[in-house]
Amino acid sequence: MTAFPTLSDDQLARLVDYGEESAVEAGRSLFVEGQASYDLIVILEGEADIVYADAAAEVETLLATPGAGRFLGELSLLTGQRTFLRGRMRSDGRIRRITQVEFRRLLASDPELGDLIFDALVARREIILRGAGAASLRLVGSRYSKRALELGGYVLRQRIAFQWIDVDDDSVDDPDVLLAGIGAKRSDMPVVVSSTAVLRNPTVGELAAHLGLVYQPTSLEVLDVVIVGAGPAGLASAVHGASEGLKTLVVDRVGVGGQAGTSSRIENYVGFPSGISGGELVERAALQAQRLGAQISSPSSVERIEAVCDGYRLTLGDGAALMARAVVIALGVQYRKLPLDRLEEFEGAGVYYAATDLEARVCGANPVTVIGGGNSAGQAAIFLAQQGSTVTIAIRGDDLVSSMSSYLIDRIDAAPNITVSPRTEVVGLHGEGRLTEITLRDNRSGGESRQPCVGVFSFIGAVPFTDWLEGFVELDDKGFILTDTDLAGSFSDGFEPLPFETSRPGVFAAGDVRARSMKRVAAAVGDGSSAIRSVHQRLASL
Repeated sequence: MTAFPTLSDDQLARLVDYGEESAVEAGRSLFVEGQASYDLIVILEGEADIVYADAAAEVETLLATPGAGRFLGELSLLTGQRTFLRGRMRSDGRIRRITQVEFRRLLASDPELGDLIFDALVARREIILRGAGAASLRLVGSRYSKRALELGGYVLRQRIAFQWIDVDDDSVDDPDVLLAGIGAKRSDMPVVVSSTAVLRNPTVGELAAHLGLVYQPTSLEVLDVVIVGAGPAGLASAVHGASEGLKTLVVDRVGVGGQAGTSSRIENYVGFPSGISGGELVERAALQAQRLGAQISSPSSVERIEAVCDGYRLTLGDGAALMARAVVIALGVQYRKLPLDRLEEFEGAGVYYAATDLEARVCGANPVTVIGGGNSAGQAAIFLAQQGSTVTIAIRGDDLVSSMSSYLIDRIDAAPNITVSPRTEVVGLHGEGRLTEITLRDNRSGGESRQPCVGVFSFIGAVPFTDWLEGFVELDDKGFILTDTDLAGSFSDGFEPLPFETSRPGVFAAGDVRARSMKRVAAAVGDGSSAIRSVHQRLASL
């Protein structure tokens, strides 16, 4: 995959139908940081500079100098993220500007050229993630701050280039001097420094809005389908909906990926014999959906849904309203919280519900405890052990055989720094400001013991997030959504539910949130894909 290909004369000629040519003089800005949108720019003559401008330090870092036959742009052309770099002409020349609408037309109508450009945009994002461009967004905070970890987790899920500066790390000489250099103080943490602003203790929603990643509905727009949830089921629905010409929007209250996005390695997904991380899998799915024309907005929580003429109105947490002809609910599930004293005190400071690079960095080579005997718990334990932690897996049952895939059990058995503790529960959390110890109870003997622990990773008792749907669609006694053949009784107006359709015509459920679904990534992808077929059928009948 080449990040900076040079287009041939034939390829340049094929771009004539997709943009306007113009002459530009040396020093002319092509785009600047903070723009809500920008064009794909093809250089026909001359050279351009791509720079990262550090406003706080008043310095620029040159990242690339593309010349004739090359094009300027980054993955934000598709994701909608505001620009965070600056482009300007180094010399007089000529360029072709291709708007984002025309760029999407190019991707659809010229697959060979579209693939070359798309692959370059993906490769450039990887370079930025690892290089100097990552400093265009800096997160300054404490590893023991719940808000800081929420912000870090969000940008990681979105695959946004950023630099994490942990004030509790020994490499940071004087945090107060560092903060003063950006016009902030400790009480402002966490602080996000972008190329255009300094955000003091922002919420995830405020950061997303600043980055341009929150959907802005208009009163006139009616979407064909709104997908609630951006896990594997929701993203599969988005890919198939967008590819079949539906005006598609995905909203998620947290970020792209769902629980699958936090899995360090999935080894039983078809087509990946060496396994694939959950983050990489959902990142590919999200990019695929966006390339096909779907929009993704997070964090965007749906607070209420109501039937209106010819569709549904969805009210978001910020009060904005969406209009859709059909809805796919693909919220997945969330893990139950441990019934422990001081739990809220330690959430984000020692108690976690995902094991990503961020949490692994916080825990380091220290003892941690994973609670749960399912695949998510197994994947987390293996990942943390690989990062150097000493891992205890605490389970209520006698062994892992009945609840975990055999390939994970084999890897756990082979890991010298993983111990499985059957018939064991965590019953106490201890520490000042951050978790340092836990109390374990042996349910066979009733005895309790304390042991060092800097991180408790909880993967127990998944429950659906469907409280907001009570009274709107039929749920089972555990809160999962009933669909098609599981629905009881007759329906008025001759309504017969289609596969994956709920008790409301035009509202569908896919993935883990659906009653009797198989709680596996591959099954969720199948659900999401198949639900769109039913969406088409329902829309055709309206």
